[in-house]
Amino acid sequence: MSILSVKKLTKSFGGLTAVSNVNMEINEGELVGLIGPNGAGKTTLFNLLTGFYVPTSGTITLNVNGTSKSLGGLKPYTICKNGVARTFQNIRLFKDLTVLDNVRIAMHKNVKYGLISSFLHLPSYRKEEDELIRKSMELLRILRLDHKKDELAKNLPYGEQRHLEIARALATNPSLLLLDEPAAGMNPAETAQLTELIGWIREKFNLTILLIEHDMSLVMGICERIYVLDYGMIIACGTPDEIKSNERVIKAYLGEGLNNA
Repeated sequence: MSILSVKKLTKSFGGLTAVSNVNMEINEGELVGLIGPNGAGKTTLFNLLTGFYVPTSGTITLNVNGTSKSLGGLKPYTICKNGVARTFQNIRLFKDLTVLDNVRIAMHKNVKYGLISSFLHLPSYRKEEDELIRKSMELLRILRLDHKKDELAKNLPYGEQRHLEIARALATNPSLLLLDEPAAGMNPAETAQLTELIGWIREKFNLTILLIEHDMSLVMGICERIYVLDYGMIIACGTPDEIKSNERVIKAYLGEGLNNA
């Protein structure tokens, strides 16, 4: 079953068309890659899927628990409430808050207490906050960050900041997780650990994952299908083996070296 359906999605900025007539189907439970040269429109596409940009034309439909929802034109927080979470190419943490507070903030979209309860610290507020802390610590343990819970996010090593951003995204309880270059800036050992982590959290949290990545060892090693974007247009879609041997993809982006990936 398709969890995300994109039809003829287009985004123009004045005379520049950054995304052009993109069609994409992501099935529930899949781990799908999105690759392409720098400037191909990958992050623009993510921004359209998550409400940071409004489409010029086309449709984005999310299907979760048997309910279809059009995402085009919705605000990012509304899309998040509907089950779509993301990370960013350039890490966007609350850097002057603690590791624990970064995750707690993401969980607040589901709280039921009101403003008065929070001001007066009524029992309903304290009960929910205690539960948020428990769930946040559980996520931090999974991402091996529980021992850093009181550290400021800005003081974490780069790789741990990436993990914290993933933990914060998971805290929103998504059905679809979008990862924008999660291995950027990592060394080979960190990338190998991340590859294992992505596969593990998909199974642990029953997620569908779409990721942008330039590290071909990660993409080819973990993705079941891959879309290739070039000049804002999808030029190929297939399994890793099909993408490796696609002449149009090789000419546009991958180069002969991919055959050894």
